[in-house]
Amino acid sequence: MLSTLICTRLLSRTPQQLWRGGARSNPTNTLIRFKPIRNYHTSNKFSARTRYFYAVMMGTAAGIIMWKNSVKAHALFGYGEKKPVQKPEDVVWDDVRKDIVGLLEMEVDDDIDSLGPILVRLAWHACGTYHQYQKDGGSGGATMRFKPESADDANNGLENARNMLEVVKKNHPGASYADIWTFAGGVAIEEMGGPKITWRPGRIDSKSGDACPPVGRLPDAARGEDHIKAVFYRMGFGDEETVALIGGGHAIGRCHRERSGFEGPWTFAPTTFSNEFFRLLLEEKWVPKKWDGNAQFEDSSGELMMLPTDMALIQCLEYKKYVEKFAKDEAAFFEVFSKAWTRLMELGTNLK
Repeated sequence: MLSTLICTRLLSRTPQQLWRGGARSNPTNTLIRFKPIRNYHTSNKFSARTRYFYAVMMGTAAGIIMWKNSVKAHALFGYGEKKPVQKPEDVVWDDVRKDIVGLLEMEVDDDIDSLGPILVRLAWHACGTYHQYQKDGGSGGATMRFKPESADDANNGLENARNMLEVVKKNHPGASYADIWTFAGGVAIEEMGGPKITWRPGRIDSKSGDACPPVGRLPDAARGEDHIKAVFYRMGFGDEETVALIGGGHAIGRCHRERSGFEGPWTFAPTTFSNEFFRLLLEEKWVPKKWDGNAQFEDSSGELMMLPTDMALIQCLEYKKYVEKFAKDEAAFFEVFSKAWTRLMELGTNLK
């Protein structure tokens, strides 16, 4: 029945609706600096095979509307055709970026808004387990592929993001999952209007769940200042970086009750990366939401929400001064966030 629904929705779309893919150019070298591009363009550079694979992966993983193809399956997948072996040093990151941008430009269900925020969340959570004293966790290893990390309640829904990126791994087998996940997060930030992100490859995937960090290291949205400091100090971040990383993560996307127990977006533009989160946090009057879900706060319209961890940023004077700084100066926020994000993406790696 689900397959019928997915096919029906696919076939109801025009080719223009189903595919709005774009191509981007980016210098390929050891240290990659993304160029933010805010407007989407039309491109025919994605093969029918790639589009069909996207449709299958996304339809089964998240119920998202994908591309329509009229070519037979055996022609798309080339049964019997062997994929050439690709070494990590042979990966063309320009091409990887194009595949990720293709995912971001797909039409999605109303409740999802965009694939960008979930790719950012995947990258964040893959890195946010780092422990600077125990020297474990972090993005090196892509250990979220294994239990117990994959089953951590804090990672609910991220199997959808991991499944989405399987097509990227298929097209670029020399790239590690750890590199693909962190790279995708940076691409998504830039495509949503965020700052330039400096990123470099070289992360090595773990082969089993033996390398998984202990469950419970990721931030708990239901807790306050002491918890935030414990989590971010453990990773080696100061107060300004902490506020920038929390605000950057909550500048986009929305909470889904079935995944986190919270519900709603932080801003009226959940697919645009900006400093709006900080402005709203300061200027709106936030009151406890009356409902049967987790404790959260709502604005005067009842359409926006803030989490207990968000409110802690203005309740703690050490944090509030940075909230005020970023609310007034988006350029300052972008500068601090981009540097902190690059550090976050390299925690627990062999990159020097």
